[in-house]
Amino acid sequence: MKIIKRNGSEVIFDTSKIINAITGANGEAPEEARLTEREIRFAALNVEDQCAVAGHTVTVEEVQDLVEDQLMALDHFDVARRYIIYRYVQNQKRHKNTTDDKILTLIEANNEEVKQENSNKNPTVVSVQRDYMAGEVSKDLTMRELLPEDVVEAHNSGIIHFHDSDYFAQHMHNCDLVNLDDMLQNGTVISGTLIERPHSFSTACNIATQIIAQVASCQYGGQSISLTHLAPFVDVSRKKIRRSVYAEMQSIGFHASPEQINVMVEKRLREEVARGVQTIQYQVVTLMTTNGQAPFITVLMYLGEARNEQEKADLALIIEEMLKQRHQGVKNEKGVWITPAFPKLIYVLEEDNIHENSPYFYLTKMAAKCTAKRMVPDYISEKMMRKLKLSKGEVAGEGDCYTCMGCRSFLTPDRSGNGFNNVAHALNYEPGKPKYYGRFNQGVVTINLPDVGLSSGGNMDKFWDIFDERLDLCHRALRCRHERLLGTPSDAAPILWQHGALARLKKGEVIDPLLYGGYSTISLGYAGLYECVKYMTGYSHTDPHATEFALSIMQHMNDRCAEWKAAEDIDYSIYGTPIESVTYKFAKCLQRRFGIVPGITDKGYITNSYHVHVTEEIDAFTKLQFESAFQHLSPGGAISYVEVPDMQDNLEAVVSVMQFIYDHIMYAELNTKSDYCQVCGFDGQIQIVEDDGKLEWECPHCGNRDQSKMNVARRTCGYIGTQFWNQGRTEEIRDRVLHL
Repeated sequence: MKIIKRNGSEVIFDTSKIINAITGANGEAPEEARLTEREIRFAALNVEDQCAVAGHTVTVEEVQDLVEDQLMALDHFDVARRYIIYRYVQNQKRHKNTTDDKILTLIEANNEEVKQENSNKNPTVVSVQRDYMAGEVSKDLTMRELLPEDVVEAHNSGIIHFHDSDYFAQHMHNCDLVNLDDMLQNGTVISGTLIERPHSFSTACNIATQIIAQVASCQYGGQSISLTHLAPFVDVSRKKIRRSVYAEMQSIGFHASPEQINVMVEKRLREEVARGVQTIQYQVVTLMTTNGQAPFITVLMYLGEARNEQEKADLALIIEEMLKQRHQGVKNEKGVWITPAFPKLIYVLEEDNIHENSPYFYLTKMAAKCTAKRMVPDYISEKMMRKLKLSKGEVAGEGDCYTCMGCRSFLTPDRSGNGFNNVAHALNYEPGKPKYYGRFNQGVVTINLPDVGLSSGGNMDKFWDIFDERLDLCHRALRCRHERLLGTPSDAAPILWQHGALARLKKGEVIDPLLYGGYSTISLGYAGLYECVKYMTGYSHTDPHATEFALSIMQHMNDRCAEWKAAEDIDYSIYGTPIESVTYKFAKCLQRRFGIVPGITDKGYITNSYHVHVTEEIDAFTKLQFESAFQHLSPGGAISYVEVPDMQDNLEAVVSVMQFIYDHIMYAELNTKSDYCQVCGFDGQIQIVEDDGKLEWECPHCGNRDQSKMNVARRTCGYIGTQFWNQGRTEEIRDRVLHL
């Protein structure tokens, strides 16, 4: 069994240190109040037993909490008091150098908490270490100087989570929809160099990847682009190739028929489209941004965005090639085709591609094949989204369909009715048309819903009072995020604010107008709806006895956001937080505060957003139907998933799920498995085993446990991650049941 020290390093659990600590406090107490040696050992062994069944690698702080509990349980309150005082004094001494210690363990790749913080960042790489080191300094500054004490205390206690505090010291925002159309059609500037409108599709793709890298280095969340913005350049290349073919024919004196010319042109055009798509696929995977990872990029494939039939046909050509190449995968260092984490792909299901007699149904079949092997694309239902996302003046069924920012964060509909009067000064502004590309999210603060329930003790009146107190706290924290961005000059990130990605402001101009009126959003995240409802009602939220209560919780958060929005003209929105690392943090904090409550705090994770618990037996269609009601109440971001076995030989079933998504839920995905062992060449499912209280990834063929010598791909939070997950998330992955 192991323990995580305060600096994040992991060491072997040593019971003698607990005995020594209790003995030290015991010696300070009056003789008549002291424990016997037998009692000291009894208390220490009880703590050891509790750590062994905790379900995760415990921290020093957790162990000390357990020691206090044991001393009090033995009625030795004087010793317990002295132990608490000693602990406080030592903590004060440590406070000055905690950040230094964490940075040193980062450099030596010995910080287990950081190692497991982001499954797509390898902490042994110096660029990742540099980002984490800067992050530790930023966190320290943020918590000591920039945030109110009550927000910091609530964050540290796991009552709320103030996301991305490692970037808060800088004036950076979360995620966005890149206005790639404006940048390609009207030019942009990258690193002081003017980039004009490209003259071919392949050049447009190359510029797009440069833009993606630049944007990723200026914000900390996900970004999304649309293939529709690249589609016009297919015809640019077609015309260029046609001129070239005619010139070649003339140079050799050959007179080709128009049909022959067309065949040659389309063949060369397809080759160029393939090269362009490969540029996007490979450069995104191989680019390393300033935060030490590949850009978190989502690519939208939506035929309905095309402005004419020719553009739609060209867009279909790009989508076809994107799906073909993604199905193939990328080669790892051993030359084996594997599943890459990025770019994340989203395929919009629409009337033009959803039925067998739809003109682009062949693309849907390709998408199904790709999903079965590589876990992408994910699926947005145009039908459902246009019912829910209504800009000013629109009615249900005729609303808007657009991509999320990154994995699940959605912009609110355009409430201006006029594209926000082009407050961003975009050069592709269309008056009266709802605007989405160029908008962004200011940041996220997440509420721990199980903590609200447990704090109420199951009393409903008390629950709603505490809930409102916690929401007020979240509101104050969100205001901190908003106010940190106020006054940010456009010069802070020229690619974003001056050169078209989000705006074309003048040098020195502040971004403040983009923070109000709904142009950008700010997110109230939530986690653990299942555990909260289960504790308060005794039932899963899928049970009819509890569903209404679960929906009332969601509605209450929406109502509070509406209040804040009306008062401040800021688009607060409910967001189903991915909580990759926070799921573990919240679970540990709940155990510290309330102990092990069966069915509520007895795991190393809590449930993402509104999702059905991963262990609950439920079929795919029932799950998607049930969760659709919660997506409606999570307008700032939500995604549902179904866990499925290997479906490569049953693509008809995959298509059936896709068609069900189209008719019933706005945004969903299918989770398959895609692993490879670099030691023995095993191509199958890498398993999770428990060793001395710690969960490890292990090849079932050769027993390899070296994370650097395997490729594991799992869907964790709306996007694909690799094997560098924390213990809580690994436990959650292990516990998942199949839905199909």
